[in-house]
Amino acid sequence: MTGYLAVAEIDIDAPAARVWNILTSPDQLKQLWFGAEVETDWTVGSPITWTGEYEGKSYQDKGEILAVEPERLLKFTHFSPLTGQPDVPANYHTLTYTLTPNTHLKLTQDNNASEDEAKHSQAMWKQLVTKVKAAAESSD
Repeated sequence: MTGYLAVAEIDIDAPAARVWNILTSPDQLKQLWFGAEVETDWTVGSPITWTGEYEGKSYQDKGEILAVEPERLLKFTHFSPLTGQPDVPANYHTLTYTLTPNTHLKLTQDNNASEDEAKHSQAMWKQLVTKVKAAAESSD
């Protein structure tokens, strides 16, 4: 992992299988990803896209699935043209979800250019993992 790291962690009172379903279900993902439509088949090497609107501006973020270990690990790259940076590998983040059997969810994002950028990302990811917890704990 390169650059500054953003980390968000949370304990969830629900089975890992339920949490995994929330992390990979298209309906749930729209809730987690701030309204964006997330499209992928969750196969290593496949593309992943996020299509939505932010502050009145349409966007399509993209990445690639790097690792999938059901109920344990989900890893993919992410690039957003909203950053204004060129679409080159150096400007992609790697997002890694790790899920332990005792249902501890950890989300890390690498390649943040500064400590402030990492803190901004960390705040956003804390919101996301909190949404995962709420969804998992409210499911039947």
